[in-house]
Amino acid sequence: MKTRLLVASLASLLGATTTFGEVPVSEKNIVLLPVKNDPTVSFRIWFKVGSQNDPSSKEGLASITAAMLTDASTQKNSYEEILDKLFPLAASYNASSSVEMTVVYGRTHKDNLREYYPLLMDAILAPAFRQEDLDRIKSQVLNYLENTLRYASDEELGKAVLYNDLFSGTPYGHITAGTIGAVKSITVDDIRDFYAKHFTRENVVIGLGGGYDAAMVEKLRTDLAKLPAGNPQAMPKSQPSPVDGMRVTIVEKEAASTAISMGFPISVLRGTREWYALAIANSWLGEHRNSSSHLYQVIREERGLNYGDYSYIEHFPNGGRLQMPPQNAARQQQIFEVWIRPVPNETRHFALRAALREFKKLVDNGMSASDFHLTRNFLKKYVLHYAPTTMERLGYALDDVFYGINGSHLETFRKMMSEITLDEVNAAIKKHWRYGNMQIAIVTKDAQSLKEALVGNTPSPITYKTEKTKGLLEEDKRIATFPLSIRAEDVTIVQVGDLFVR
Repeated sequence: MKTRLLVASLASLLGATTTFGEVPVSEKNIVLLPVKNDPTVSFRIWFKVGSQNDPSSKEGLASITAAMLTDASTQKNSYEEILDKLFPLAASYNASSSVEMTVVYGRTHKDNLREYYPLLMDAILAPAFRQEDLDRIKSQVLNYLENTLRYASDEELGKAVLYNDLFSGTPYGHITAGTIGAVKSITVDDIRDFYAKHFTRENVVIGLGGGYDAAMVEKLRTDLAKLPAGNPQAMPKSQPSPVDGMRVTIVEKEAASTAISMGFPISVLRGTREWYALAIANSWLGEHRNSSSHLYQVIREERGLNYGDYSYIEHFPNGGRLQMPPQNAARQQQIFEVWIRPVPNETRHFALRAALREFKKLVDNGMSASDFHLTRNFLKKYVLHYAPTTMERLGYALDDVFYGINGSHLETFRKMMSEITLDEVNAAIKKHWRYGNMQIAIVTKDAQSLKEALVGNTPSPITYKTEKTKGLLEEDKRIATFPLSIRAEDVTIVQVGDLFVR
């Protein structure tokens, strides 16, 4: 693990004198992160609503409503006028909508606050909900569902299929963008009703960070008190059905390579000692975009099959674009996931076996003392780079409120890296990770032949165009015959054109 030693040393060098700085001040419905020397002001206005609140047959409504606040007209300005006014300020505002959180966020230099703030408040308090804006936004969403997701991003497609399979029958059981039929049916009246029900003063948490003054805090409180009154009901925690055995969905698509995602629900949540213990094991197995992780070494570095191989103990949207974990995608029910970036079709069975074999070895044997100490020391430095900006730290502070964390998750993360023991890590692995019960999503061509190979446990030998060591070739023989125990009745083949229709 020379790479991990190098990365750990680099992280130590970069972060040796770095801290997360100011401690956020949390009160009821407000989180403040004052940074005296920050010349900008960051806003994160969190509404406790997300795709789990989408009505039946209106999947995607939460996401589109959020877009109708930040990517559309207000009662004072058209969408084009808003863009024209924001441009000279070098500022913007946007919205993120996940399963349980919708956040309107923006950042501006404090010298431009007088011009920027009214535009942001109008977006939240006085949306116009014009038909032409809805038509434009729906067209964008439909293009994403019908074209981009299905035909331009096999990695995101595989993840979406995995999430829908894992949470089928629960409020989590559809991607935030919704379904094609549902999006087409959404009307301006649907948007108005959803806004009135969920974007209320009882349902908002104010996040403010950077170089603001006390007057800004009071103005935010006063202005957001103008939101409509309401009585939103807390959603019960989604209870997905346990994954029983190896369950596989193969998406039939004329694809040049094969994307694989797999995982299962887990109950552990951020803020507990078990979560930080599991974070160590997960980092060793598959830290996101980290070439030192084990799966990366086995599948990419040693065999050159793809661009990367990662694992997660929290939902990680937009993984293809992000280097560090996202903020404000918090949820009450998390998943463990392994992401195998596309491999050549002829190696798909081998790559699946290789990843599952390494996972099984970790579950059966736990971490070694040397891997544990190296990874724990690495994470203590690496987490310093999770949130270098005020805006990102403010996002984490809101997530702390969601998870009920007293203090700061980021500071606790570093503290736990001095306290968590190897025994705790291996106990967390045994408790929360189970080999043999895995939901698997595979995007590939010639799905039937793959199904037959999986069910028949057919050996999957691999060849290389370059010379490999004798030891690696011997290991390949063991991988090629590693049993997966997949039953025919647990394999479903779906056509890519049939996904996300209704």
